[in-house]
Amino acid sequence: MALTLETESQIYRSLRAVFGAAAHLVSLGFTVFVAVVARPGSSLFSWHPFLMSLAFSLLMTEALLAFSPESSLLRPFSRKAKVRFHWALQLLALICAGLGLAFISYNKYINGKAHFATWHSLTGLLTVLYASLQCMGGLALLYPKLIKNWTLAKLKLYHATSGMIGYLLGCASLMLGMCSLWFTTSVTGVSWYLSILSPVFTSLVIMSQVSNAYLYRKRIQP
Repeated sequence: MALTLETESQIYRSLRAVFGAAAHLVSLGFTVFVAVVARPGSSLFSWHPFLMSLAFSLLMTEALLAFSPESSLLRPFSRKAKVRFHWALQLLALICAGLGLAFISYNKYINGKAHFATWHSLTGLLTVLYASLQCMGGLALLYPKLIKNWTLAKLKLYHATSGMIGYLLGCASLMLGMCSLWFTTSVTGVSWYLSILSPVFTSLVIMSQVSNAYLYRKRIQP
């Protein structure tokens, strides 16, 4: 028997709720795991993986999931409260990422190592710069009257789409970091594969959320 459109919609919403809840747990679990492996404070370098995973795995994921209709931790709250929560977490993520970049840059400096000589470091730098621009671009949503000839709906669409790209860059940077000598020496076997799958999973959840909220909805509008 063929499923009705309403039944299919309920199934999709249920699946998005399950995967969204899993994304909360995965982002938190991955960050805690990296903190255990890195032991922040044990060395200057140890702060880099901890802060970067905190920024791009936990804070940024939660900032985006705040707008999920099915799995947001702020579902009972107003849209305005979600926006402020999103801004606060994004700002914290940017601060953590900036500190993580500063720690690794200073660590390389005192050890006489080359700066930005790997794909991981270049992607990480690009991600931090992109996140900074994205945060500044978000000001247009807080003060849309400053941007003439642009509707609020179009600003939201562009901000969400570019934000998704920035999140994917952050996940790519994390994955490249897990291919580094430090991580592959510290984490081996099944643990490494589960670690590398964590940002992949959360990326798919975020892409699905943004696509359903903006891109797909815009495509089906008459």
